[in-house]
Amino acid sequence: MPLDVVVGSQWGDEGKGRITDLLAAEADIVARFSGGDNAGHSVTVGDQLYKLHLVPSGIVHPHTTCMLGSGMVVNPVRLLEEMDYLEAHGVQISPQRLKISSAAHIITPAHIALDGAREAQRGEAGIGTTQRGIGPAYTDKATRNGIRAGSMVNPEEFADLVEKHTAAAAVMLEQVFHYEAPNPTEVARAFCEYAKRLQPYLSDVGAMIADALDQGKIVLAEGAQGALLDLDHGTYPFVTSSYPTTAGALMGLGVGPKHLRRIIGVAKSFQTRVGSGAFPTECEGDIAKHLRGTGDQPWDEFGTTTGRPRRCGWFDAVLLRYAVRLNSCTEMALTKLDILTGLDPIQICTAYQYAGKSHPDLPADPTHLAEFSAQYEATPGWDADITDARHWDDLPGAAQTYVQQIQELANTPISLISVGPERDQVIQSVNAA
Repeated sequence: MPLDVVVGSQWGDEGKGRITDLLAAEADIVARFSGGDNAGHSVTVGDQLYKLHLVPSGIVHPHTTCMLGSGMVVNPVRLLEEMDYLEAHGVQISPQRLKISSAAHIITPAHIALDGAREAQRGEAGIGTTQRGIGPAYTDKATRNGIRAGSMVNPEEFADLVEKHTAAAAVMLEQVFHYEAPNPTEVARAFCEYAKRLQPYLSDVGAMIADALDQGKIVLAEGAQGALLDLDHGTYPFVTSSYPTTAGALMGLGVGPKHLRRIIGVAKSFQTRVGSGAFPTECEGDIAKHLRGTGDQPWDEFGTTTGRPRRCGWFDAVLLRYAVRLNSCTEMALTKLDILTGLDPIQICTAYQYAGKSHPDLPADPTHLAEFSAQYEATPGWDADITDARHWDDLPGAAQTYVQQIQELANTPISLISVGPERDQVIQSVNAA
């Protein structure tokens, strides 16, 4: 009856999709529990790269059932586009393989317009939202004005709800923000058709997962974003509108903690961030360019969802320790170790300077991150190509030392290391003790 959870341990973009894909080989169910199409997970299988935003990464394994949990907000347009895209690339999509929680909330064009209007109003103080309507949809959920996916059981009644919602939003968009509003009638007509297509996929996801766990099946919970973007515990206000943590997995799937087995925190071998907010280890110049890549490769540091270049910097062990504590991680997966090849020395942030003192842990919550400066320890780099490494002993000594340092700083075992984007470019048996 194991429930395994994959969570991000940084600001998202850690490579959770490829770790989920790896672990999904042994899972019966793979379920997303938070966020919406502001997330982007990339999975490479041979020559095929799958870019997913809503459908769980386990979908490329033909034996898995994939579920969208109640903690998600779902844009029907994006979901249907993604389903069609997967079908066109040989991935079977059916109501037997894909389930949508009736308690998930729906994103509408009005949410997207409100997202853009609010971000524009913030000006230079903008949060850096993806403008996919995520925040406004969660706002409606919290104020009990949202539209739940279960309403699609009756497409005509669902369309009426969407029309009323869009008309109410239009008043605010036009009179408060002076922003062009979607046409309520046109939106309702389109959403009625979306409901007809998605109706067969609606399910009581929480009950299905509970039954599967009672039967001894393996359920893999796939996180989106990362712990530092958690609405309560992240670098507020530069956060997402949901809970991309272990606690969020339980809430977003509708199950309790008794089934938890593995909690795999995924961290990139360096640090990245999209959008605004403090970033103590951010680098500029040649180092940032080396870490980011040119954008010519799909695994370079450009957003899967937005295409925006990511801010890049050295690994931050202070924030990792915080994320490990927050999520109760039982183990870590370290991704993109190969990207560090050619950098010498490599820096690791082991503590912060704050108020004239050195602090190995956050002296306050991460909301005050801008007040901290990074304190580094240098470690030797390596020049050898490690993309063909499949065993711990295949790594050069300097790479082994780097992994061991991160493991010691996190006080958590590293069980997986990725050295490239392909499925087999992973070291699974790590002797980093």
